[in-house]
Amino acid sequence: MPVKIAAMKLIFIHGGPAAGKLTVARELASLTGLPLFHNHLVVDAVAAVFPFGSEAFVRLREQFWLATFGAAAEDGRSLIFTFNPELSVEPGFPERALAAVAAFGGTMPTVCLALPWAEQERRIDNESRGEFGKLRSLDLLRQLRDNFAAAEAAMPPADLIIDTMLVQPAEAARMIAERFL
Repeated sequence: MPVKIAAMKLIFIHGGPAAGKLTVARELASLTGLPLFHNHLVVDAVAAVFPFGSEAFVRLREQFWLATFGAAAEDGRSLIFTFNPELSVEPGFPERALAAVAAFGGTMPTVCLALPWAEQERRIDNESRGEFGKLRSLDLLRQLRDNFAAAEAAMPPADLIIDTMLVQPAEAARMIAERFL
């Protein structure tokens, strides 16, 4: 049953690779009826034309994200967004995302999905991660670990932190819905 929301909300779910962002976001979308605009929809579309991390890729990816957030806020449409903080994203992106929705009275509750390194390494090659060309290489994950940690550390404090090793996806979705919707 769709949840009635008084004002537009961009539910901003972030975390490292294999933290369960898409899984939790799908559960939240099912629970609430909110649309899911996950990270890889834009990443994969832009990467079809421009190499990941290139100037054009970085610029267009962010423009697409922000334009979508702003249009949804202007139309009063709440949505769920998943985001993996990493160093190809320009610093200050969460603040620009908030500004895009705040311009139309929207808000942006943030949820950080966290998990221990050992669990991240165990999950990284799950078959489900192949659906959208997500990182599945343990070696590459280990090479990029410091970059992911630095990008996550630069994120603004989350409104809610959920350890996805301890909390199942359906329960995480229920926690998010109860707290923010």
